[in-house]
Amino acid sequence: MIAVPALTAPGFPEDPVRARARLGTAAVFPDPAAYGSRLFGPTAAAAGGDALDRMRIVPPVFMPERLEKLIDLAREPEFEDVDLTTRVGGFTARLPLYLSAFGSTRAGSGDLAVHASRQAARLGIPMVIGENMVPVHGYRRTGAGGDATRSALLARVETYLEAAPDGVGGIVVQQSTEDADSEVWNLLYSDPAFRPLLETGRLAFELKTGQGAKPGLGGMTVVGRAEAEQLARRFTVREVFGPDAPRSLRCATPGTFTEEILRQQLRFMRNNFPKARTWVKFHPGRDIGHAARTAWAAGADAVTVDGAEGGTGWAPGVFLDHVGLPLAEALRRVGAPTGCLLATGGVWEGGRAVRALALGAGAVGLGRAALVAVDEDPEHGLERLVDALALELRLLVSALGKYTPAAVTPDDLWSPPPYPYADPYAGHAPHPPHADAHAHAHAPAPAQAPASASAPGPAPADGPGCPE
Repeated sequence: MIAVPALTAPGFPEDPVRARARLGTAAVFPDPAAYGSRLFGPTAAAAGGDALDRMRIVPPVFMPERLEKLIDLAREPEFEDVDLTTRVGGFTARLPLYLSAFGSTRAGSGDLAVHASRQAARLGIPMVIGENMVPVHGYRRTGAGGDATRSALLARVETYLEAAPDGVGGIVVQQSTEDADSEVWNLLYSDPAFRPLLETGRLAFELKTGQGAKPGLGGMTVVGRAEAEQLARRFTVREVFGPDAPRSLRCATPGTFTEEILRQQLRFMRNNFPKARTWVKFHPGRDIGHAARTAWAAGADAVTVDGAEGGTGWAPGVFLDHVGLPLAEALRRVGAPTGCLLATGGVWEGGRAVRALALGAGAVGLGRAALVAVDEDPEHGLERLVDALALELRLLVSALGKYTPAAVTPDDLWSPPPYPYADPYAGHAPHPPHADAHAHAHAPAPAQAPASASAPGPAPADGPGCPE
């Protein structure tokens, strides 16, 4: 068996995330011991980051929505008056957040994932279970004496259900090519253990077409020799680390999609699993706007855009550094969403979350940040991290003179030049170099073409920003 090293996250703000997992809301502010003896200002880190981080959140001077809130409350509004309750892909969530997919990686399918599931349930936010859990780990295992024990997938589901409050949250289960061969969705939909989720409308199936860490490729993990022999019947296994190395590379297939294949897949999901919500996850491809609009027109309850900054699993270094659109550009190409848009990719604090919300997302996912937080404190690390993020959300949204996440718009952002060109797939002209972020970050989508005769019927229940 391969020894599991301590969890690290190079290139990710691991130390600040661990501090939030320990300190919670106290980590939002400078050290109070320095109050009165230190002058505070922007840090050097504020100038770095990707295009999303470089955007500034810009409150207006005149705030008519704050006046409306003042009249409604009969007092001056405060940041605690911001209501973070959000509709996320057909579910009700206490915050505009969800737990992103970890998949079948060693870090994402063991005890850390179970701890994250429990805390996500207590927080009242949805949880996505990633691809290849059943093909790799099985659905049910047989223990000593022939007793059935929980598989990695069922352990997460049952843990979530035990801790979830009534009426909020939900579970989303991805399916990839190998999952389809194992009939994962059929197993879950017919399992009595999932009946409470179906009866309360808190189960969704997510069609995974790609991921931010390696656009255009399927899932990859590192496996030992014995495990490689077992998995070779379902997956491609390659000796890329050398013929005598104790580890091998396990590769899943990415699947093949066209507009019509996507429509047919969504039709199949809605017809065969009518009580489950329908989600689609896209990698940050250059035609992401067209892909998202195709999915919404075909009835998807949620479209997840996984920016190139995302990823908790294993991927070639050249993909991590050079392939896929950054999240900010992917959201810009989607433009004003016509359904529920979800975003993942390097989210760990409130500023990045608010920018993604302003660019059209109804909620944001926590992946690496969640795993690092539960690694720091398996019992409450994710809850403290989210408490800090929620405080920042309330502070930022109220500073904009607004009191729900859905009210935040591209007008609330400013982006420094150079400005990117428009999405060639949307037929927009390039924007002039003096335009603000809202002029290019949320360009209107082209008129929606009529659905083909084979496209399924009604539009998704949730509109832009995942409203009620």
